Amino acid sequence: MKRITWGLAILQLAWLSPATAPDRETERVEITRVISSVIGWAKDKDLARFYGSIANDEDYVSVTPGKRVIKRFEDVKQNVPFWMSPDFRYVRHELKDLEITFARCGEVAWFFCVLDDINTWKGEPASWENARWTGVVEKRDGKWVVVSQHFSFAKE
Repeated sequence: MKRITWGLAILQLAWLSPATAPDRETERVEITRVISSVIGWAKDKDLARFYGSIANDEDYVSVTPGKRVIKRFEDVKQNVPFWMSPDFRYVRHELKDLEITFARCGEVAWFFCVLDDINTWKGEPASWENARWTGVVEKRDGKWVVVSQHFSFAKE
């Protein structure tokens, strides 16, 4: 029994060794790209980019300052007519003070940033400025996706 436990411990240490462990900085860059894609897809209205950046299943949840909570991927599709309308125009977005923290397992991370999501609807501002954005990303089949996210505004 001890021999098997010791063998597993050696395998775990070997997996975590610097030679074989995932490069955290490379992972951080990829996670940043995925997080940015959750908003940035709107520039070119690239739904495949958006869908590729979020969990496409029942685990997905998105909480916004509005009343509606999106609790699974299928609910995301209800907003597509709004976003794809020619009346909705992406202007720019910026992730400020982005922090990414990895879970010990290396397959999950959580993030925080302040988001400026600048858009127009029928030529009028339809933007979120200084929105607090937190979320969880998970590496699935070798690809990072946002599984949970929450947007809010500070009340001073």
